[in-house]
Amino acid sequence: MVKLTPAALASPPPHVEVPHYDPQQLRTGIVHFGVGGFHRSHEAMYLDRLLNTGQGHEWGICGVGVLPGDARMRDVFRDQGDLYTLLTKSPDGHAEARVIGAVHRFLYAPDDPEAVIETLAHPDTRIVSLTVTEGGYSLNNATGEFDPSGDVLHDLQPGVIPRSVFGLLTEGLRRRRDRGVPPFTVMSCDNIQGNGHVTQRVLTAFATRKNPELGAWIGQEVAFPNSMVDRITPATTDDLRREVSQVYGIEDAWPVVGESFTQWVLEDHFTLGRPALEQVGVQVVDDVEPYELMKLRLLNASHQAMAYLGLLAGYTYAHEACQDPAFVTFLLDYMEREATPTLRPVPGIDLGAYRHQLIERFASTAIQDTLARLIVDGSERIPKFLLPVVREQLARGGEITRSALVVASWSAYAASTERPALVDPRAAELERLARQEATTPGAFLNQPEVFGDLAQDGRFRAAYLDALASVTAHGPRGALEALGTARPQPTPSV
Repeated sequence: MVKLTPAALASPPPHVEVPHYDPQQLRTGIVHFGVGGFHRSHEAMYLDRLLNTGQGHEWGICGVGVLPGDARMRDVFRDQGDLYTLLTKSPDGHAEARVIGAVHRFLYAPDDPEAVIETLAHPDTRIVSLTVTEGGYSLNNATGEFDPSGDVLHDLQPGVIPRSVFGLLTEGLRRRRDRGVPPFTVMSCDNIQGNGHVTQRVLTAFATRKNPELGAWIGQEVAFPNSMVDRITPATTDDLRREVSQVYGIEDAWPVVGESFTQWVLEDHFTLGRPALEQVGVQVVDDVEPYELMKLRLLNASHQAMAYLGLLAGYTYAHEACQDPAFVTFLLDYMEREATPTLRPVPGIDLGAYRHQLIERFASTAIQDTLARLIVDGSERIPKFLLPVVREQLARGGEITRSALVVASWSAYAASTERPALVDPRAAELERLARQEATTPGAFLNQPEVFGDLAQDGRFRAAYLDALASVTAHGPRGALEALGTARPQPTPSV
């Protein structure tokens, strides 16, 4: 057994790949906020690939945590010399373990916000990337406008030490401007349509409230590339820690596991250059939107489509739902008949093959992705992944019955008293309104910050009420059968 530290890189256990570079010799070129599992299985993995070619030593990643839960990541990185193990698993069960060293430094902002700000202001920092979740952008889901609360609202007060991502970014950019240092690029890697545009809107709105001239400078001088990111990355469990220990001989307090599939489509728009990511599998393009909409409305929305119905049906894992023919047919019909009509052609992608490939990925038993993970912060995810499909289909007169069933299953799950606590910023309101459905049909839709004007749309409201009545009367599988989607459906090879 080898404890994961820099010393272990000299003689790693068999069958474990280690960096071909010295992580301690990297320079910070990228500061990343939100060093969770996805960042470590995705962006950091791509940088590790590049570093292993002998290039990019000026693009080391300094991770930053701002939330209370990030204190544990601080402690693990400190104990392990900023190293971690990435375990990659294919649907056929093949697995590979690699130690990643691209995140060569970690700062916990509550410990020393000044250190974070000065790292942002340092001329070597050329990119700041974000995986702060869909709910981390202080946006009103109905209007799309800046809507500060919590630490973001705190940071708008005069003279305060910033606590939030946007407060820290703004102060770092202010210092760069005042020192004559060109601004870094801000690169969102979150699942939000037009994530670069959204980040620009939020950051400039925040900065303008602090200082109108600074806000104008950020809006004019800072680059905000759009991106599409994709890799199913379940939460780290004790079972994963044991597997890494027993199978690979590494004692790692916080390994990460990801599927073998990975994709990153990135807009080529940077103020101070970028790593040569196209050399390690990243698609660098002029227009990300077709790829982005494909992923959000097919993969991410399908996660929401299977999760609530699957949990109501007694399933625990995504692969269990996606080995049920009724669920498979439902998901394929949602993707083909409701989501795909809202998409633009995607260069180099056969959407039919992509849809079936998604089912194969969801059905992989190797990943053990829980449905409970997929419903975290549902009130932030559904408005961004599913409801845009509903709006476009309503506008074009297209089908919405499957999307309505997804919303109805969300309501039924929120109303249930026999489930774990909802992990959602609006959990109490979701539960209260869902339980009012028994006496006030349609009450769940009366959430303007979630549904906006959809609550007043007669066609959507009727479809939702029909779907909820079906789930209530017949259960989740009965609702699928009543929808007419439980017919046999062969799964073609891809």
